[in-house]
Amino acid sequence: MKKVYETAMINHGGREGEVQAPNGTMKMKITAPGIHSEGTNPEQLFAAGYASCFNGALQHILKEEGVESETEVKARVSLYTLDDGGYTIGVILEVHLEGLDKDTATEMTDKAHAFCPYSKATKGNIEVELVIV
Repeated sequence: MKKVYETAMINHGGREGEVQAPNGTMKMKITAPGIHSEGTNPEQLFAAGYASCFNGALQHILKEEGVESETEVKARVSLYTLDDGGYTIGVILEVHLEGLDKDTATEMTDKAHAFCPYSKATKGNIEVELVIV
């Protein structure tokens, strides 16, 4: 396996703190999930990363297959409590492929799911549902 990229983020204060890139290019306030939160939270950051990564994988698959379509991916990340008092997350990826019939859209989405690094990382660890919209 050949590493092609590495990045880092530093957190201080957990869910009531801040996260920043070591080079100072990004800094965000972190708050617990809530309707009136003034910052972002780990679930939103995960959703942003997964939506972006999955859409990139989808665009890669479309190019490989010679299929043209504008794409949009919405990642809905939910935080769940477990019986043991812990937490887990679940993801619903809402995928829109402009102008494609449902069968073709499903085929391209399934191929993207097999290709996407986030999908590979979450496979067998959390529930990920794919929805064509």
